[in-house]
Amino acid sequence: MSEALTICECFARDGLQHETTDLSTQTKITLIDAISEAGFPRVEATSYSSPRHVPVFADASDVLAGIRRRPGTAYKATCPNLHAVRRAIEDRQAGHGPEEISLLVSATQAHTEKNLRTTREQQWRNIAEMVALADGGFRLIGVISMALGCPFEGRVDPASVIGDLKAFSDLGVRHVSICDTTGHGTPGSVRRLFARAMAEVPGVTPIAHFHDTRGTGIANCMAAYEVGCRWFDSAIGGVGGHPAQIRYGGGYTGNVATEDLVNLFEAEGIATGIDIDRLQAASLQCERALGRELQSKVARTGFGHLAA
Repeated sequence: MSEALTICECFARDGLQHETTDLSTQTKITLIDAISEAGFPRVEATSYSSPRHVPVFADASDVLAGIRRRPGTAYKATCPNLHAVRRAIEDRQAGHGPEEISLLVSATQAHTEKNLRTTREQQWRNIAEMVALADGGFRLIGVISMALGCPFEGRVDPASVIGDLKAFSDLGVRHVSICDTTGHGTPGSVRRLFARAMAEVPGVTPIAHFHDTRGTGIANCMAAYEVGCRWFDSAIGGVGGHPAQIRYGGGYTGNVATEDLVNLFEAEGIATGIDIDRLQAASLQCERALGRELQSKVARTGFGHLAA
């Protein structure tokens, strides 16, 4: 795989879906613009989730219409169903659609019923219809939730995750987030799963999406990197988790903090392409918008610049 890192900043979607603070549309636009200026090649901007179930994204189209598009940055919106893909197409036709859309499955039946209100079998039928409807108009990003463990079903068979990767590949989806949604993964289990994914499904680029629920998130990122993964998801301040209206898992549920991940890679001599000063500025803006200190350790102590 290419040595170049691709980090997707997820604050504005996976981060905000967990928040109860009601940010205005303009505040979201301002924060996404600040994130873009830091040089992220991918930004998860919003979701076309039902406003009834996830009201924080009721303004998805307005956010996409209002952001300042940075050349070289792809903006992503989550699409949980066919109606969401239709909305993405309408926004694209109006001139402000996302470049990427996420298509969601879960590795377990219980989480599928809880989060998507359907069965795994039906969701895969839905995904096939969504891919056909998208008709090549977006970069498709598959998402496999609970890939390293589930609070409802416990251990997840890696063979099932590989099967899901193959199913995405068969549909023409070439990038898939392997998500440790509630932080059950360890460096060992991550190495094994990602090495197997790249060996058995070489046509798919795996994306490491780890939550830091049990403090292993950043170690898991390095484990994925060590076996060849070069695409990562993270969120400024470590915010995120399940939607605030849909509870599963306990305690801290946030993502790997972008500031900490970028700092670790850079300190290891691994270039991220992210402007550190602008990332620091965006981090501060996100904290101010949410009205509290967030989870990034680097945001408190400062970036280290001593490469290994």
